[in-house]
Amino acid sequence: MTTRKHDAEYGCPIETALDIIGGKWKGMVIYRLLDGTARFNELKRLMPKVTQRVLTLQLRELERDGVIERKVYPEVPPKVEYSLTEFGRGLQPILSMMSDWGERYLETRRPDSRPGSAVAGR
Repeated sequence: MTTRKHDAEYGCPIETALDIIGGKWKGMVIYRLLDGTARFNELKRLMPKVTQRVLTLQLRELERDGVIERKVYPEVPPKVEYSLTEFGRGLQPILSMMSDWGERYLETRRPDSRPGSAVAGR
């Protein structure tokens, strides 16, 4: 068994994966970085509901786990860019499937698409 946070033991690989990419914002960060490198403020603009503190923590955890890399340029003011590692890019098919599933889920929840809805039969 593999151990990680707080010396917890993982019982299965799904638990490990969810620990690494789980949380409200990590998936969004990874999804946004699939398009390429981004700076902190770019990511923050793409996810306006996340606080600066939470985004910073999520980025640090993803970097610690080898999913993203952080590049600091020696200039004033400092320029920092985030990008996916090769390991992180391996999440692309999973995130694409999650996006497709999420879209299908939302479609089933729209009032005009539910079976028996007055609008659904049009």
